Amino acid sequence: MPNDTGLRNWRHGLFAAGEAVLDVFFPPRCPGCGRVGSTFCDRCQARIEPPTAPACIRCGHPTVAEQLCPTCRETPSALDRIASSAIFAHPLRDAIHDLKYNDGRNLARPLGARMAVSWQQGGFTADLIMPVPLHAARLAERGYNQAALLARVLSQSVGVPIDETAIVRQRATLQQAKLKAVERRENVKDAFAARRTDLTGKNIALIDDVCTTGSTLEACAQALRAAGAASVWAFTLARARWEPGYAGPAPDADDFRLSPASGGVAVRESA
Repeated sequence: MPNDTGLRNWRHGLFAAGEAVLDVFFPPRCPGCGRVGSTFCDRCQARIEPPTAPACIRCGHPTVAEQLCPTCRETPSALDRIASSAIFAHPLRDAIHDLKYNDGRNLARPLGARMAVSWQQGGFTADLIMPVPLHAARLAERGYNQAALLARVLSQSVGVPIDETAIVRQRATLQQAKLKAVERRENVKDAFAARRTDLTGKNIALIDDVCTTGSTLEACAQALRAAGAASVWAFTLARARWEPGYAGPAPDADDFRLSPASGGVAVRESA
């Protein structure tokens, strides 16, 4: 029997071969500009907006200096840090939208590779990489967990082991993208539980596609801390520009777009 690493590599190779065959009959189209023949073209990737600096050393929100922001100084957190590889804006927003809602699994490879570059540039370390889990019903509906797809690419690229079963979403929750900040925190409260009992002393990196308020990441971190993790930090592909206290729609909702004319505020697309 092949070991776990060999089995993952075999599955990865099989998936890549299947993608190559599909590309012949159904050529990929760049989600950023619509160019046929490119999963996510170099021109669009070059337009991805890097994270804002300086930023709070814990929550990642823009600040005047690399230090704790006023909110983080006053509010305890189970997360040691939230870091992201880019800002959630066009064209990355369109790629993430396709990855999550349009069966864009082939986008996980270039997007995960971007995360790996940011990880290495940031000098990040972890004992384990863990994708934020979906509830079983949502996973069955979508067919895959986009956070897990990104985490697999990242794990293979940076050489940190991945565990996709150590934490589970033990109850179904509403889609966070449809909720306001306060509602998000209540929605995911006690929604996660750690399965593993050998997390004592471990430094864990939680992986997700987008961080908006950080409520889901915080709930996951609380479950992992309760299981003995020494430290938990989060690394996401993108960070949404959603200021604390903003009561409008979340920019990671599937029916909202960030309009250049709106100054980065989320606006609903017209029907």
